Amino acid sequence: MNNERIILSSASPRRRELLTQIGIEYEVMPSEGEEKTEKSQPEEMVMALSRQKAADVEGKLEERGEDGFLIIGADTVVAFEGTVMGKPKDGEDARRMLDTLQGNVHQVYTGVTLCRKKDGQPPVFHTFYEKTDVTMYPMSGDEIEAYIATGEPMDKAGAYAIQGRCAAYVKGICGDYSNVVGLPVGRLWQEMKGKRK
Repeated sequence: MNNERIILSSASPRRRELLTQIGIEYEVMPSEGEEKTEKSQPEEMVMALSRQKAADVEGKLEERGEDGFLIIGADTVVAFEGTVMGKPKDGEDARRMLDTLQGNVHQVYTGVTLCRKKDGQPPVFHTFYEKTDVTMYPMSGDEIEAYIATGEPMDKAGAYAIQGRCAAYVKGICGDYSNVVGLPVGRLWQEMKGKRK
C-alpha cells in the first residue's frame, strides 16, 4: 500500500497469520476498549464492534499526534438460526455451542473497519462485512468432550477452529475460508486498494 503504515487492532494470532500470508507488513496495536453494542443482527454487530476497535486505536494515535496510517479493526461471530455465538465462557458453554452447531449449517460473520488518517485530515472510516456458510458433520458427545479437552475451542467464536482440529468435522463451506478463520483477506485487500486514494 505504497509504504503506508498499517496497524492491526487485534491480538489474534489467526489474523496476524492471514495478513502475513498475503504479504502485508503491519504492526499490532490491540484495542483495549470494552466491546459493547446494542446491535442484535450478526452483520450489524460485527461491523459496529470492528469500528469500535479501529476507533479506539485511532484515538490513541491521535493523542500522540501521529498521522499517516491505516488501521484494520475486525470482529468475528458465529450465528445459527439468528442466535449469535461469541467465544465460550467456559467448557459447558463450549459444549452447548458445539452441540448446537454439529450436524447443521451455520454462518460466520466478520466485520472489518479500515480507518485511514493522512495529511492532517480527520480520520476516514470504511466498514464492511463478509458472511460464510459452514456445514458441520455430526459430532458425538464423546467427540465434543475430546475436542473441548484440547483447549482449542476456548478463545474461538462458536467454540471451534476451522484451521485446527475441528477441521475433522467440517463438511464444507460456501464463501471465504479465511473469513471463517477470522479475517476475509481477499475482500480486505480489494477494499484497501479501492480506499487508498
